[in-house]
Amino acid sequence: MRRQPALVGAVVTACLLLLATNSDHWRSISTRGLPTLRWSAPQSELYSNLCGPTSIQNSEDLRLGTRTQPTDLGTTTPSVPYALGSDLKVGAHTWGYSVLDRLYLRNGTFYIVTSDRDSLPTKAEIIHRLGRISTQGDEDDEGSELVKYISPAESRGVLGDFATVISGVSFLILDPPRYLAHFFHYWGEVLLGAWRVYSSLALSSDPSLINSLPFPSRFVFPFVDNGEWRDRADLNGPLMRLAFPDVHIVKSDVWGDWIKTGGTIVFERSVTVNRVSAHKSSLASIWFKMLSSTQNITVPNQFWEPIRKSVSQQLWGYAPQVTNSGRPASTPRLAPNPDATGIYDSLPIVTYISRQTTGRRLIDSHHEELVAALRLLEIEGVCTVRIPVMEKLTLKEQLAEVASSTILLGVHGNGLTHQIFMPPSLRSAVIEMQPPGDYAFDYWMLARNMGHKHFMVQNDTVTTYRPGEWHNGIHIGENFHSNNIPVSGSVVADLIRERLMQMEEKVED
Repeated sequence: MRRQPALVGAVVTACLLLLATNSDHWRSISTRGLPTLRWSAPQSELYSNLCGPTSIQNSEDLRLGTRTQPTDLGTTTPSVPYALGSDLKVGAHTWGYSVLDRLYLRNGTFYIVTSDRDSLPTKAEIIHRLGRISTQGDEDDEGSELVKYISPAESRGVLGDFATVISGVSFLILDPPRYLAHFFHYWGEVLLGAWRVYSSLALSSDPSLINSLPFPSRFVFPFVDNGEWRDRADLNGPLMRLAFPDVHIVKSDVWGDWIKTGGTIVFERSVTVNRVSAHKSSLASIWFKMLSSTQNITVPNQFWEPIRKSVSQQLWGYAPQVTNSGRPASTPRLAPNPDATGIYDSLPIVTYISRQTTGRRLIDSHHEELVAALRLLEIEGVCTVRIPVMEKLTLKEQLAEVASSTILLGVHGNGLTHQIFMPPSLRSAVIEMQPPGDYAFDYWMLARNMGHKHFMVQNDTVTTYRPGEWHNGIHIGENFHSNNIPVSGSVVADLIRERLMQMEEKVED
């Protein structure tokens, strides 16, 4: 197995890029008493970020490219029309993702009321451009009417005497339908990034505080008509109902109603998401994903657990867990699977998501060799192997396949997004197969956020990285989407055997 050395240069480059991009703005912020940058302090076990180690002394700690101001964790609903003129508060922010209290909307324009504009993120950092990604230059947005900054003294003349309050937490998804109607892009970028930034409000010495973070009251899709946000496999909609049972889905028709009223609306707390802004982050030039900008935000460990647990509890009444040995502590009723032997039901579960009925897949003979090697692990008593074909299963059956798994295995593709519903544990891992020479960050980044170890298998070569390390760049070759991807079944089996059988103190993060 090849374990890449730490890419110290990549870490330093990322940090220098961020500092170079924002140096003037950071100087202006530091003079106003906001927290100073911290980079080299030791990592706390309670918190995590992908860009590097950090220490959380209080909720005002600042990470590179991230500005935070403490806001009340609870969300209240005013009983009278909202008085105008109060400054907007920034709860957390990075390129493309912001937690904002008191964001105003009038006639389709967002208004930010502030006494000190220079202390706030720029318009481009919050909402660079609405709708579809354009190749136009940044200067084309200078005259945009989408976002305006006004002073408290100007607010009454612009916004009127009062505003209609949209109470609770509103996730404003300012993203085109093209990227919403895709399982990975929606759950693995839009929603995961928004929740990561939002969960930074729960930073505390009490790790259970993450469970007190209010769930969103609504998701607002201003540029989506009807079912345009639903993916072809029809996972997005049902999963939203499981994760957020009480949430309202607000689309372009309601957005239009708000505009037609001619009045002012104020979102009590909003989490804004804008794909174009997110891709302007310097980190996006390293990992090439919308989610990149959020990875230097320090969040509670297992920040995603409230969502995973909500989905599981709606399906089975409890959230399955996996022990340090890799064995399931509790297992939901699994879908009927003619490929499963069912010999060792109490052993760690390895789930191989087969793509042999799709376009991007393994060489048929290599798939057969891999299955044989996995079955040998069962005979040895190492694990139980499950080989579902996800597109043939119901949603509940799909989630049952991964809900108690310790290792998820598959060719690069949407099926590996299911890892967001696999419980994090000492030995939990995602084994991704790509053609030799290729590398994409999609499922490596998901795994790091979920608390799973990620292994990239390229035929007979295994590459993995410790926290704070990553692959140098991406490469999508001509065989990336082919139906002839090679893999050594014995190499994969050896990797699984080592992960599940080694002593606890030797298991790598």
